[in-house]
Amino acid sequence: MRRDWDRRARENARHYVVTGRDEWSDEEFRRSGRLTIEEEILNDLDNVCQGKDPKAMKALEIGCGAGRVTRAFAEFFGEVYAVDISREMVRQARRLVADLPNAHVFHNNGKDLSVVRQSRWNRLGLGPRLELDFAFSFMVFQHIPSREIIESYVREAHRLLRPGALFKFQVQGCTSAEPEAQDSWVGVHFTEADARAMAERCGFEMRYHYGAGGQYYWLWYFKK
Repeated sequence: MRRDWDRRARENARHYVVTGRDEWSDEEFRRSGRLTIEEEILNDLDNVCQGKDPKAMKALEIGCGAGRVTRAFAEFFGEVYAVDISREMVRQARRLVADLPNAHVFHNNGKDLSVVRQSRWNRLGLGPRLELDFAFSFMVFQHIPSREIIESYVREAHRLLRPGALFKFQVQGCTSAEPEAQDSWVGVHFTEADARAMAERCGFEMRYHYGAGGQYYWLWYFKK
């Protein structure tokens, strides 16, 4: 997956992040991230913020790509931690958020969030253990062909979130989709029963879901 996404990032990172068009200006790319915030965060504030001031919240983004949503998150939340498996995507994301000191972008190993848990601040014991208020993943898990890796990310999000916090994310819900053995574009699919079972195994309550049977199957996991 690292090889595939590095190749895509070098070819045309922004196209592979949002495949609807080939060319994006910086402003267009930033605006598309703000649109995602409007559609998936501002329309869901009761679940996402739970009465907290967004500027007092720490948020996590899994699979940040070239930083499209990361930048919008950093403009909305107090602090943002973002990870991606591709070094080239991370390089481009860091460039896009370079003027926002509350955005922290990490290159991760593609299976867990240890790079966030072991960030310099925590490793040196300079403050309390990092505890996040919200986690998010958008158009990422649809490309992962391994249930084990997806579930590893879910468990890792559980470790970092405060009790009651939300992990809102998508999985591949199309039951006819088959992971491609030599690529990482089509991920493993989940039924509603699969999603509920994973939530229980990982210590979450799956309170809502939307889009079962489709490519963009949204799940709302609340940490018990």
